[in-house]
This record gives sequence, C-alpha cells and structure tokens, in this order.
Amino acid sequence: MHGMRHPLDPARDQLGGRDPGWRSAPGTQVADRVELGQFLRRRREGLRPEDLGLDPGSRRRTPGLRRGEVAAMASMSEAYYESLEQARGPQPSVSMLASLATALRMTPDERRHLYLLAGQAAPTSAEPPGHVDPGLSYTLDAVAATTPAFISDDLSNVVAQNPLNVALFGSFAGRPGREPNLTWHWFTSPTWRSVLRSASPQEEEATGLSYVADLRAVVAQRGHDPAAAALVGDLRGASAEFAAMWDRHQVSTLHCSTKTVLDQRVGRLDLDCVVLASPLSRQRLLLLQPVPGTPTAERLGRLGQLTGQPRYN
Repeated sequence: MHGMRHPLDPARDQLGGRDPGWRSAPGTQVADRVELGQFLRRRREGLRPEDLGLDPGSRRRTPGLRRGEVAAMASMSEAYYESLEQARGPQPSVSMLASLATALRMTPDERRHLYLLAGQAAPTSAEPPGHVDPGLSYTLDAVAATTPAFISDDLSNVVAQNPLNVALFGSFAGRPGREPNLTWHWFTSPTWRSVLRSASPQEEEATGLSYVADLRAVVAQRGHDPAAAALVGDLRGASAEFAAMWDRHQVSTLHCSTKTVLDQRVGRLDLDCVVLASPLSRQRLLLLQPVPGTPTAERLGRLGQLTGQPRYN
C-alpha cells in the first residue's frame, strides 16, 4: 500500500529497502540492513547454548542463543545488538562485525556475507611467504607444454611461473624487492613495455590504467594494509605517470587483452590474455594463449625447446 513502511524499520526507504544513511565501503555492494538483521537472527537461532559452554536452562522460549548472550560474547550492549537484528541503529564498524562473526561462530563464507550485508569490505587474511594456490598451481602445470602462464598475488607479485613463461620473459618469482611485481615493471621499466608491445599509445595507456584501477580496488579490499600502502607509495614516488593515473580514482578488476610479443629467437607471438582468480586465496593465474589462426602455437613449441631464459629488467 502507498506510504507503508517496512515493519522492522521505520526509516526504511522505498527504493530497495535500504537506509540512505548507511554508506558502503569501497569494493562492496550497498548495505542491506534488513537482510543483515535476518541473517544475524538466523545465525543466533542456529547455535545451541551448550556448544558455547552456556547453560541450556529450561526457560528458553526460543531456539538458539538469547540476544543478550550474543551481545555479551561480542562485547556490545544488548540494545545495540537488538537494533541490528531489527534493522535499526548505526552501521556496524569493521571491528564490530569481527566480534559478531566470532560470537556467532561464523564460517569464512558466512563472515564474508556478513561484511557484504553491512556494506563493509571484508578483511582478507595474509598468506604465508612462498604460498602458491594449489588449484592454480595444478592448472599452471597442466598448460605448461603450450601456454606461457604465471601465478601472482592480488598486488601483482609473481609467485610462480611455468617454463614457457620463464623462457619468454625471464624469471620473476623469488626475486628481491619489487622485482617480482609486474605493476612496478610496467611503470618503471621501458624495456619491459617494449617486450609487451602495444598497438598504439591509447592501448598502452589502457594497459596502465587497468593495472592502476585493479590496484586501487585491491587496496580497498585489503583495508589499506601496510603491504598495499607501501606499494602505492613506492609507485607514486617512482612514476609520475602512475601518480597521475592513481589520482583519477578509477576502480575495476584486472582484465587484459590480446598481447603481441616480439621474441628475437622465434619471432612475433600473438597471445590472448586470460585471468583466472582463485576463490580460495588472493592469487590469480594469468594465461597467454596462442591466438588461433596465427603461427604462435608452433613458435611457442620451438621456444619451449630452447634452454636460454633471458631477463627483462
């Protein structure tokens, strides 16, 4: 009916049921406080008091935990927690969401969903040094005979390469400092750009913008952690071009197009670029597939027989 409000939230507007006072964090969808309240209630009702060391008692009128029990475990007032379940009150902070996820014993998938509903960027866990995503590593090895490929983290640090990729571009994984970082090479090494030949200045600019827009999205997803902030700071100091692109505030996930590589040993290689992101880690697999109808596949086969592995610095 015209003029009716949602029964749980007098401030709920009529455009999708979201409170215009809530602002979502970068890299997230718009917060949905009604869905958040229902999600919290279902998680609370799905827990058994005895599983958390609480007295199940005999006077519980509803299944699961009481609101006050969740609030106490999350170190917040019962009134504040109740306002969240009833789609009222202020937007919860990242630290508040972390406390709720712990109190309600949420799985990693449930935690990510909780942050999404609250309009906050879910924190990502740090991966140990040298870690390579097992699923991506399997694919990297599976295409080794025909396709140059590498695995990088979300900051574009190369963590693994197959032999064809090393034969074509040299070794990046395991090198010191910024040497494994492809965004760093793009903005600081003219030699590296000459290897990844662009058809036009416009295409070259588009490649740079793609690196920068992806990095800006990743920085927000990481919650501006020290590793991401340090990389941005170093790039701004080393490249005026990067600094100018960074200040445009463009955001997008990494994508790439057909690349042309001129190799002195086997000639021109036309390669379709494909990016696969792991659902289980921050890492990505980038494949350079031979463009059908070109001699690239045959030339890559010849390159694979060579033992020289040049470095492009």
